[in-house]
Amino acid sequence: MATSRDDMQNDKLTFRKFKDGDDEWGSMTAKIFKGDTSHKCPTYVHRTPPCQGSCPSGEDIRGWLDIVRGIEKPAGEMTMQEYAFRRSTAANPFPSIMGRVCPAPCQDGCNRNQVEDFVGINAVEQFIGDSALDAGLKFEAGKDTGKKVAIIGGGPAGLAAAYQLRLLGHGATIFDNHSELGGMMRYGIPGYRTPRDVLDGEINRIIDMGVETRMGVKVGVDVSMADVEKEFDAVLWALGAQSGRQLPIPNADKASNCLTGVDFLEAFNDGRLQLVSEKVVVIGGGDTSIDVASVARRLGHITEIHEKDRPENVVLGQTAHDVAASAKRQGATVTLMSRSPVEKMNAAKHEIDDALREGVNVRGCLSPVEVVLGDDGRARALKVIELEEDGKTEKAGSEFEIEADLIVAAIGQGGDLTGLDGLGNDRGLMDADQHYQVPGKSGHFVAGDIVRPHLLTTAIGQASIAVESIDHYFKKDELRKRPKVDKHHFNLLAKLREAGLEPESFDATVGDQRGTNSSNYAVHNYEDRSAAEIIPSDKLFLGHFEFTERLKREEEVPDSNEVLGHFQERMKGLSEEQAIEESNRCMSCGMCFECDNCVIFCPQDAIFRTPKKEATMGRYVTTDYAKCVGCHICQDVCPTGYIDMGMGE
Repeated sequence: MATSRDDMQNDKLTFRKFKDGDDEWGSMTAKIFKGDTSHKCPTYVHRTPPCQGSCPSGEDIRGWLDIVRGIEKPAGEMTMQEYAFRRSTAANPFPSIMGRVCPAPCQDGCNRNQVEDFVGINAVEQFIGDSALDAGLKFEAGKDTGKKVAIIGGGPAGLAAAYQLRLLGHGATIFDNHSELGGMMRYGIPGYRTPRDVLDGEINRIIDMGVETRMGVKVGVDVSMADVEKEFDAVLWALGAQSGRQLPIPNADKASNCLTGVDFLEAFNDGRLQLVSEKVVVIGGGDTSIDVASVARRLGHITEIHEKDRPENVVLGQTAHDVAASAKRQGATVTLMSRSPVEKMNAAKHEIDDALREGVNVRGCLSPVEVVLGDDGRARALKVIELEEDGKTEKAGSEFEIEADLIVAAIGQGGDLTGLDGLGNDRGLMDADQHYQVPGKSGHFVAGDIVRPHLLTTAIGQASIAVESIDHYFKKDELRKRPKVDKHHFNLLAKLREAGLEPESFDATVGDQRGTNSSNYAVHNYEDRSAAEIIPSDKLFLGHFEFTERLKREEEVPDSNEVLGHFQERMKGLSEEQAIEESNRCMSCGMCFECDNCVIFCPQDAIFRTPKKEATMGRYVTTDYAKCVGCHICQDVCPTGYIDMGMGE
């Protein structure tokens, strides 16, 4: 059927085979393929999708999206929700929390961006996690090995490590200097972003695996490192970065009302901080600075305040606010400033948009110069200077003052290594090799923000690798080079075992058996390159995918008139029907999603569906090489880039 003029002008067309100016035919030999003389036949090649390649914790994102949409089916009586949960948590035990707060580098990398918009990976992950909590799903610990690991720090890295250790059967004891577990998930992120019932549910599921906890204990102060080494077979340092960095400008260290974002958020999250000052200035540009500014807008101020109730005295631990006093609060004027232009700030764009809606004054291209002190020795203003769009070059003569009763610096974090001499580096953090061992200290491992302050998912991914290294250490195995694409990959052999289709045992005593196309000990015409290659969008047939708008989660973000005292959760989860609908937008890059294109378009009927009793995920189609003439049509029409004309090379 002819394409209408309206369709030709539609700006939502998804794919163009040829670009403007692409009208030169070029080499006839290169353009015309003689199928009847080709020696190449299809090979089914498993590669890593860019969503997973962009995920620091290495989740099999394509896998659990395919499970939710119904392409990959669980074995036995297991539900779709549980199967997706098990696949997701192989890498990351916090799907509910991560689905809410992770800035989602996976979505930035999603190949669907080349069609219209990324897949709502976070939204589906939240659905998986919330469904598991509703169903009361638990984790099972592995068979006890008798080995014990001390984990210093109960944040995302420490908890993820405890989970992975218990899966392997190793004992795990968490030491933490707080009264509750969670680290930055609890003390660094407000509860309206990480609801405490959800956080507690995901933490308790890990503790229920048999993890011991020693709370209110600071290793190096309350217990010596030597005593820990004597009691345990290995030590994992997951201290986090609990010390905020103060502004490196004159008078910042003199004014009591100049605080760090880390201290501010901890005081709020443990319930001590109920009010702020009338005029608050936050310096940063990352997600922490957004949280500080948004919390300040929610807390507000009161006009008459006692000295002991000033926010700085509460944050510094000298007192705590009376909740009743907050009933008289009024809105605070909150300014968030960054050296970068607003559109280039490190914070997630939707978090910046939410802050603006909530009434935060967000200003870019400003750099702090000096804290201006009042007669009482407290800060009364912050002197700043304007910067060019590069965020570096100062504009001469552009200095001015921003009035402030409270200044909060969210410009970076470091570790607290009190009593741990010899472990830290000159940046206040800890060094790690590629296996997350502490260099020069056998039996000591490290993961999380104490290595490099970054995302929650980064800390969780590092913990997974560190636990692998601990397991090798216990077994006295040699540590080999990590794979190029270091992720939790789909495993076809494990899938075949699950489906009762495990290949026969290979007998190595028989002579050379390479090149077989019939023996049942081999998985034929399949190649796993997932540990070496991430599949780009130009390997896909994008023309297969219709324009489909992303199904966005509903959010209840208060406006500037509603924000005062608004601490309800903002993010609303998807229903099961919505999660399935959004999962269907996944293009399953690098893995067959059973579209039948190759079967339908093969002119020789050489490609056919694998018999149902032998089929499973990754084994949907196969090839009759006696019929294949190497015309490469199957490769051209494969939407997921799963087919290479490689057989015969």
